[in-house]
Amino acid sequence: MMKYYLMAPGPSMIPERILLEMSKPIIHHRTKAFESVIEIVRGQLKSVFQTKNDIVVLASVGSGGMEAALVNCFSAGDKVIAVNGGKFGERWSTQARKFGLNVVDLEVPWGEAVQIEKFSEVLAKNSDAKGVLCQACETSTGVSHPVQEMGEILKKKPSTLFLVDAITALGISDIKTDLWGLDVVVTGSQKAFMLPPGLAMVSMSDKAWAFNEKAGLPRFYFDFKEELKNLQKNQTHFTPAISLLQGLKIALEMMHEETLPKLFNRHKRLAYATREAMKAIGLELFSKSPADSITAVLSPPGIDGEKLVNLLSSKYNVTIIGGQDHVKGKIFRLGHMGYCGDFDVISLVAATEMALADLGYKNQVGEAAAKATEILHKGLI
Repeated sequence: MMKYYLMAPGPSMIPERILLEMSKPIIHHRTKAFESVIEIVRGQLKSVFQTKNDIVVLASVGSGGMEAALVNCFSAGDKVIAVNGGKFGERWSTQARKFGLNVVDLEVPWGEAVQIEKFSEVLAKNSDAKGVLCQACETSTGVSHPVQEMGEILKKKPSTLFLVDAITALGISDIKTDLWGLDVVVTGSQKAFMLPPGLAMVSMSDKAWAFNEKAGLPRFYFDFKEELKNLQKNQTHFTPAISLLQGLKIALEMMHEETLPKLFNRHKRLAYATREAMKAIGLELFSKSPADSITAVLSPPGIDGEKLVNLLSSKYNVTIIGGQDHVKGKIFRLGHMGYCGDFDVISLVAATEMALADLGYKNQVGEAAAKATEILHKGLI
């Protein structure tokens, strides 16, 4: 028998406390009992998002939240700038085109963060842009984009919204929605929030709500105005994901019991230990601006990253994920977010170095685990 470790860039592991809550008999959503769940969730979500605004919660995966953000803020023909440096930057750009937006792609090499100078240059050339789309963490590459600096620039542009996909960042890194001028922030349930996939959560600034009043794209299920109207009565417009929302209440309790500063610091420690462990056995990181949720690692010469992923699953019962598109087989991605602690990371890097050795990589088995253990024990960060 071998314990299963889910160490992918999402979904992440689910605590027993949340599983037990979600296993309770389902309640009806048009009841006082459910309204009390929404009331608690409303208040606690605001503090995780670090915003004064209500958070719209949708029965949808994160990509639905990204689509909802577009249709609630823009009209056909509006120009938007999309930071396109990975699979999910590409996805938001593609979604925007599907809805008839005029998309200017700011192409960024995979593994790199957008440069502020380049961003400012593209913004200046497209001063009529109604929005900027960017990932806080590009899940496909493990890159953290400089959304704080971008937000400071866009604060000075009242006619341009800043939309941030924080699906693999919110609740992991310290993202100050209001202070940084992030007009729309999208996240999902299956990463830092330690839940199954199925909830998208979106914050909207006053500036974004003003755009919503003029937005002309068609929407029915993803209608933020209707959702907000119901949310203010502790209800939802359509049938919600009741069990997931009950689980979210417990997840938010756990996050606040830990406290946000300790939550962010834990993720920072785990990320640093994972990166240094991989470097200790001679591996190179793929991301030049690594996020605290995912470590993307270049596969060593002669070793197919997909074979490593498969071997970790079949022999060591550890799930990680490989690369996508043109980096498939060339990188592998280790997740360390949500319900994840020191010993999960030590087990992850130990299994990774054992599997690499099985595939012929000339590493000294035990060095990666030793490095991670040293860092986590001594707090070397």
